[in-house]
Formats: sequence, C-alpha cells, structure tokens
Amino acid sequence: MTFNRFSTVAALAFAIAVCSTAGPAGAQVKPGDVITRDNASQVEGLVSPGNLILVKQGMTMKIVPTGHLDWPPPYKSATEKYSPQVSLSSDGDLKGYVAGLPFPLVDVNDPDAATKIMWNFAFRPLHTDDLDARDVELVSHKAGSANEIEHFTFGHLGFYNSVGRTEVAPMPTDPDVLKSNITTRFGAYPVLEPAEIRGEGIIRDRFDVPGIEDDAWEFSPGSRKLRRLPAVALSDTFGTSKMSSGGGGGEATQAAVGAGNTTYASTWDPDSAFGFSAKIQDYTYRLLGARPMLASVEAVNSPAQPCDNDGGRTVCPENWEVRNLYVIEATAKGRSILAASTIIPKRILYVDSEGWFVTASDQFDNQGQLWKTLVTFHAYRDRAVPNARVAIWPFKRMFETALVDEDLTSGFSTVVYTPGHSGNDDSLFENMGAVDRTFFTPEKMVQAGH
Repeated sequence: MTFNRFSTVAALAFAIAVCSTAGPAGAQVKPGDVITRDNASQVEGLVSPGNLILVKQGMTMKIVPTGHLDWPPPYKSATEKYSPQVSLSSDGDLKGYVAGLPFPLVDVNDPDAATKIMWNFAFRPLHTDDLDARDVELVSHKAGSANEIEHFTFGHLGFYNSVGRTEVAPMPTDPDVLKSNITTRFGAYPVLEPAEIRGEGIIRDRFDVPGIEDDAWEFSPGSRKLRRLPAVALSDTFGTSKMSSGGGGGEATQAAVGAGNTTYASTWDPDSAFGFSAKIQDYTYRLLGARPMLASVEAVNSPAQPCDNDGGRTVCPENWEVRNLYVIEATAKGRSILAASTIIPKRILYVDSEGWFVTASDQFDNQGQLWKTLVTFHAYRDRAVPNARVAIWPFKRMFETALVDEDLTSGFSTVVYTPGHSGNDDSLFENMGAVDRTFFTPEKMVQAGH
C-alpha cells in the first residue's frame, strides 16, 4: 500500500470515528471569527477545559481555515517502508520499529488504540533526528500583573534520537544505542540568565530497557556539583516555585533543578516539554474520543508574542483551526513503595491526528482536581524564523514556536518561547545535525557551565 493510499484510508477512518462521537451542542466557529474572553463560550467543547480558562482570562484566538500538514519526504518514505512490520508487545512496548510513523492506521475500536497513538506521538514527524533550539526563553507571569516575575534564557534546549532517524546520518539507527541502550538524550543548558544561576543545566537519558527509569543530571556552577536527580523530579517545576503551589506538586521540589539554591520560579517541568516528554511505558492510556477541536498549528508570529490581553500569561493573537484530535487519558503507573509519588498522576492529552503532536494537555493533582493546563503553538513552513539564512529546508515542516504552562489554582503561568526573542535569525535547527549525542552528556554540560 502506498503512502498516499494509507493516508487516505487513515483520514476516512478518522472521519468515521469523529462522526460517531457526539460533539458539543451549540459550539461552533468559522474562519474569520476572533475569539476573546467576551465570546469564549463559542469554543466551549472545542478546546480543553483548561485551555478554555486561558481564553476566558484573555488569550485571543483568530479562527482560520483548516490546512493540511504534509510530512517531510524522508519521513513519508520511512513510514511506507517500515510501518508494516511494527506491532505492540503484550505489555504495550513497541516491536519491530525502525523509523517513520509506527502505526499510520489506527482503529479507534482497537483496545490498544490509545497506546498506538502515544507511540505515534513519540515518533512524530516534527523532529525525528535532533533538535537544537538556541536562546530559548522561559518567562513567568502571575495573575493581575503585566510585569515579568521571572525570565530564564537557555543557551540550548534540544535532544538527540538514536532510533527512528530519517534525515541525518547515522540513519535509521545510531549504532551507539546497541552498547549504551540510550534511545534519546535531552538537555537544557547552560542557563544564561538570570545571572545568579548562570551556567546551570539539566540533561536526561532515556533507555531502551523496560523498567529502567530515565537518567537525569543537574549541574550547579555555584556549588560546582554535578548531581543525579530522581526520575520523579522530572515532573516537578524548574526552580523553587513560591508563586505556584497547586495541590499536585512539591513532593520532589528539593530535587528539582535549582531547588534550595534560588527563588526563581516557573510552572514548566521537563516531563511537559513538547506537550509530553515522560517515558511512554511509565503511563497507561485510554482513548476518550476522536473529535474535531481547535489547535494552533500555523502561527502568525515566530518568535511568538506575549498576549497583552492577559498580562503576558499566554501568547496571542494566533491562528487557530479546527483539527481532528485524539483525546487520550494518561495515568501514571504505580511506583515502588520506597519511591516518591508521581507529581502529575494524570494528564488528558490532545493529539493531532495528522502531525501527531500534543496540542494541549490538562493535568490533574493527586486529589483528581484540574491543576494545570498546557497549550502548544506551532508553525508550518520551510524555516522557523522568517529571516533565517542557514536553517532553511527544501520542504515545509512543523516547528513548535511556544508552549504555555499555567497553574490554574493560582494563575501563575510560564511561556516557553522557541525561538526566543534574542534577534538571532538562525536559532532553531531541526534535523540538521547541529548537535550530536556527545552534546547531551554530563561532561559537556559541566564544561558549558563553567
């Protein structure tokens, strides 16, 4: 079956699934509509409950026609070549995967549909090989104030995948994974500002071994210490948050990056990077529905701009369009009796059925109450920044331009800008070999932090 053929079949299957799912009564939008806090009720049921709160507090949405997100040609070819051999093991692990989308045809009646959707997300077409986002900004605001509470800048935020590679050698697999068992390396370092924590950073390694938690390391130049973090700390906020004290967090605060050393605050946690960055095998999944909902996938601005209508707590105005989304309930699996409890035990994830990225996430605390909400913003073009001179591709591809993570119990919000506002025309390198696996090592992080 050719890619175009199974793409058409997949679209038809999703259309049938959507038709069988009841939509929100009376909620409708059309291209040209501008949604503000005054008419937020128009999008009730078309955005997550948490995202609806963002609209009601001022996040402005410009409704545009639904577009098509084509995949990079190498990713298409890999999907057609390798997807027929992919399957799930009895415990939900991926079997036979090489590259491309693992499961291009998802039957919503399949009891494993939710797990397959999440593996599709894990190997989505956005950035299959590597990512180096430079001068990334994390900016925090509190309710009722237009002033920044905290402003972080990272020299680099990105990752390197050892499997599923489609554009940069070695392809499709880096042979290093055979000896290290590390499938993905992630890093955010060095902190460039604020000056008090300049040089800090965090890296994490993900292993191709069932039951083995991610390895995580934090470096503090002030103490000149490199220390290992417990995996649970990866879902805690970056910095010691005095502004955000939602019911779910705090149990690993002293293990979080910079904890005990600074009062700098954010709501962003490494497990929420790119919408969801926790290990797929650490959660169980349930498909709650497949339905048309709103998502921001063709950004007006890159870099994204702070929203004036809510004091900078989100970004706006941005284009939003009706997309076919899967709604997935992700519940953290039980941990050892000796381990700290999971900080975010349940997330509701909204996954785009064409781009396979998380468009939104509502997060719940240990009492089952809605605690935080997350929304991602994307662009679809041949370059991340309009004036780019180096980071340009011969085809359009997806880029994440911003991520908003708000604590709904306090109104404290952090916006991650990728790219940031440094004025650098080339600050986002996706599948270009700008970083290799050695960049995401404790040694390189320590070297950059000095």
